[in-house]
Amino acid sequence: MSVRATFLTPPPGFAPEVNFLLSAVDGADGLYSLKSAQSGDAEGLRLFVLDAAVYLPGYQPEISDDQRLQLDLADAAEARVLVVANSTEEGTTVNLLAPIVLNTRTLHCTQVILDGQDWPVRIPLEEAAV
Repeated sequence: MSVRATFLTPPPGFAPEVNFLLSAVDGADGLYSLKSAQSGDAEGLRLFVLDAAVYLPGYQPEISDDQRLQLDLADAAEARVLVVANSTEEGTTVNLLAPIVLNTRTLHCTQVILDGQDWPVRIPLEEAAV
């Protein structure tokens, strides 16, 4: 599966790019590559994201009404929550404080900051999954 996703504002570190290809990683259910559409097949801006519903079933971030309106989310079922994953020699960490929320109907997305919520910016995936 591969879809074009458009960020409402450039994600941090990727400005001015807003158009990305969200592609499933073969053999890893719920793991996606999010790559700048501008870079095409060349090495370019890319990060890996995990589908929170697959890897973090207990993760229930509160999206604000403003964020819902901005993404034109008519129903919670339209939202897919993705978390940025960083792989290091020590293991994989995820950012739970700033998930990417994708409207599956419009394919618009944004990286939201969960103000006032006590989610870590960097936590080992094994700890986050419990």
